[in-house]
Amino acid sequence: MIITVAGNKKEYKDGLTVAELIEAEKIDNPLYVTVSVNEEFVEGGTFDKAVLKDGDNVEFLYFMGGGC
Repeated sequence: MIITVAGNKKEYKDGLTVAELIEAEKIDNPLYVTVSVNEEFVEGGTFDKAVLKDGDNVEFLYFMGGGC
């Protein structure tokens, strides 16, 4: 299947989960990443159950705190 990861089209096996994608993409600090699939957030505790489909668009987001 072909999915878009951070703006790049990539080929992966069918049935890939978000957790497997995080590992395959070697995401820094996977415990702190937020994932969106087709512009909808995936709940953190469900990454191992969230199965990706052909044509999905996946983004990895990190929310930073801070201030003045």
